[in-house]
Amino acid sequence: MRILVSGSTGLIGSALVKSLAGRGHEITRLVRPGRAVVPGSVMWDPTSGLLELKPLEGFDAVIHLAGENVAAQRWTPEQKRRIRDSRVRGTSLLCSRLKELANPPAVAVLASAVGYYGDRGDEELTEDATPGDGFLADVTREWEEASAPLAHTSIREVRLRTGTVLSTGGGVLPRLLPLFKSGLGGTLGTGRQYMSWIAIDDLIGIIDFAMSGHSMSGAVNAVAPHPVTNREFTRALAKALGRPALLAAPRFALRLISGEMADDLLLASTRAVPVKLIEAGYRFMHPELKSALDALFGK
Repeated sequence: MRILVSGSTGLIGSALVKSLAGRGHEITRLVRPGRAVVPGSVMWDPTSGLLELKPLEGFDAVIHLAGENVAAQRWTPEQKRRIRDSRVRGTSLLCSRLKELANPPAVAVLASAVGYYGDRGDEELTEDATPGDGFLADVTREWEEASAPLAHTSIREVRLRTGTVLSTGGGVLPRLLPLFKSGLGGTLGTGRQYMSWIAIDDLIGIIDFAMSGHSMSGAVNAVAPHPVTNREFTRALAKALGRPALLAAPRFALRLISGEMADDLLLASTRAVPVKLIEAGYRFMHPELKSALDALFGK
């Protein structure tokens, strides 16, 4: 297959490109100005609206992963603008161009996030659940709405609402490991908030599953079937590393350090379940947290 990929240098994109190329797929990357250009890449700039039509013709699939890292730094007004614009403008530009193609792809797999649901306590959230409140919920709703140009085309659209990605190559785990290895790991706030997670291997498998001819479309919860509380995650990670995890970070301290990000990202409870994936027949490699952590740490 000929596949166009945005966000190809990120945690998910780099693992995905390696997997797809290793199985013989032809990969073309969408690259922004100022980034290293791989031969055969297509230049684009969502800020200025730069994306020519001709280089987009004839792909079998498009995988759109680009977006500012929401946890990269404190949420100043400028950082919040970058988070929103990188998702909404990029998706709007790409989907508008795809709509205009004479020879469009059969499928577009678009990144989204379980942040769509907001802080929902222990409510079990399927893909039919309503959007939540808060900055991340608002951004994610607008992010998904930006794909509207695909609604009346022949392109099958899949929006993957991804949970916390577990990988030693990036994301949350490398930030936690030094603390947990030194015995200083612990729960965040009360520890009762739910965390929807997904192993990196399963996320790559889900993207491939969504791309490869299945009838699945619309919003899809790209999460493992067994979400855990922060307390359960803390205990499982500590056990996998053979270390204690006796400390706790109180809410007020997290809010003091991280500001608004603490409420939306660290303390929010999102108990999403992958109903569409299960119904479509996807087989999880790591449905349980212990299996995912054991695989990551070579056990």
